[in-house]
Amino acid sequence: MEGTLDKSKQYNKLIYVVGVALTIAVGVIYVTPKIDMSGTWMDHLPAVNATINGTVSILLLLGLVFVKRGNIQAHRKAMTTSILLSALFLVSYVSYHITHESTVFAGEGVIRNIYRFILLTHILFAMIIAPLVLISFTRALSERFDKHRKIARITWPLWFYVSITGVIVYLMISPYY
Repeated sequence: MEGTLDKSKQYNKLIYVVGVALTIAVGVIYVTPKIDMSGTWMDHLPAVNATINGTVSILLLLGLVFVKRGNIQAHRKAMTTSILLSALFLVSYVSYHITHESTVFAGEGVIRNIYRFILLTHILFAMIIAPLVLISFTRALSERFDKHRKIARITWPLWFYVSITGVIVYLMISPYY
């Protein structure tokens, strides 16, 4: 048991380092010069990213239903696929933002404030979701299901919110691409 706890502490340290590194990396892409790839297939990445986010949302819902029904194998597949798609999303998101300037939302009035609120909460939760997902995942892999359930109760709603609001942000800003 003690060896498992030591490993968990090591994993947690690595997870936090990865989380901070991801946050810094995503922040850096907004202040670095862009590699102009406009007019290429990369122009379609925001739509691809929204599709990935939508798919993750569906898989998260299915994962929740599966675990509530006791179908652990289906739950594991849905959640693992969600993690893999989220990693693919991250690669696609970074690829797009190192090659394209950020699109400005041009809506006005109340809709602008709604957009800003959704975007701000999406960004804040997105910054913390990667470490939470990785901790949840490593606890499940190490069969520490009591600890997994405890953090999954926090991770799941935040992850679902981030995936859903990713789609909403895309739909709101897509007319301005």
